[in-house]
Amino acid sequence: MKGKTTLLILCATAMAWLMGGCVDEESFADTPQGNFEALWRIIDEHYCFLDYKQKAIGLDWNEVHARYAPRIDETMSRTQLFEVLSEMLAELHDGHVNIYTSFNIAREWSWQEDYPSNVSDTLLRRYLGTDYHMSNSLLYRVLDDNIGYVRYESFANDLGSGNLDDMLTLLAPCRGLIIDIRGNGGGLITSAEKFAARFTNEQLLVGYIQHKTGKGHSDFSAMEKQWLKPADGVRWQKNVVVLTNRGVFSAANEFVKYMKCCPKVTIVGDRTGGGAGMPFSSQLPCGWSVRFSACPMYDRDGTCTEFGIEPHRYVALTDADFARGIDTLIETARQILTGSQPASHTP
Repeated sequence: MKGKTTLLILCATAMAWLMGGCVDEESFADTPQGNFEALWRIIDEHYCFLDYKQKAIGLDWNEVHARYAPRIDETMSRTQLFEVLSEMLAELHDGHVNIYTSFNIAREWSWQEDYPSNVSDTLLRRYLGTDYHMSNSLLYRVLDDNIGYVRYESFANDLGSGNLDDMLTLLAPCRGLIIDIRGNGGGLITSAEKFAARFTNEQLLVGYIQHKTGKGHSDFSAMEKQWLKPADGVRWQKNVVVLTNRGVFSAANEFVKYMKCCPKVTIVGDRTGGGAGMPFSSQLPCGWSVRFSACPMYDRDGTCTEFGIEPHRYVALTDADFARGIDTLIETARQILTGSQPASHTP
């Protein structure tokens, strides 16, 4: 329980800090100017990647304030205000930073929209067929070369131990396993951890987490280790290929981080979308909710995974294969698992 306990304590501590330290709505008037200043201050004091993104992409949050402040007009409509605030948040290039209103949600999805999806529902239906098994959010079957295939589109639901035991028992005779999480936008980190725990027989150091301790951009706790503990249920002992694309985000990004530390696992596809910070919420004077990244997370080498995780092998879905009804990534995974292609990395 060491890994889970550490993570829960850190998250609880971070939540207490954020809840206690969020910008006081009453300090700012419910006006366009007041809401603008409140939002800028929330990010300035509580967002966890300002220093990192200044180094990575040259972001200067003070310069952003100076550039957007002249666009605020006390006569502007709420939709006009929403547009300006949304554009300001987009400067952060973070899919975890959003404004929620009754009429729209501000989002910055360039982490997936600026890249090919490398996945096709049409092709996936051909591989899954109609007689696949369904359990929670898991869809799985045995392919005709005795390779197990699992399609997992979301970590939104709590993944039960029974779901995993039944699936892995049915697929146990297979010579290898493909886990396809392309387009998985995340959900519950606990589900990502439960799934990854089925692929190791020993406790593994999989990364680090920090939490915000003050209002300064560099006010963080020391880096605390994240551990992946082997599951008590059925564990997979053969080779695994995990398929990724730019649509893999948040908790799914964490899953790839965990799996990259497990033995006999090869990551194939594109760099993941990232979304390494755990999100928390605040509120503007007008009542709009704001979600932002507050707890940075790192891989086992101490590298921030905010901008994604590289696969062991880059593979894209080709037009020629699509025209033939073939999924390039799935076929590459099958070749790795049957031994006709090397894994091309040291586990």
